[in-house]
Amino acid sequence: MDLLKEATVETIKRLPDGCSAEDIMYKINFIAQVIEGLKDAEEGEVLSTEELLTRVEQWGK
Repeated sequence: MDLLKEATVETIKRLPDGCSAEDIMYKINFIAQVIEGLKDAEEGEVLSTEELLTRVEQWGK
């Protein structure tokens, strides 16, 4: 089973009864972002702290 699908199924099983659709979507989106970040890190596609801070500073310009 695909990693995202497997992680999503397991996460949904652990959610409390009565949780909202928004809660479910939030968890699925979070899982997808973490998996994508781990994939990027494995491929060496990372930013240094300095580069990240420079980008954040430019957002306000």
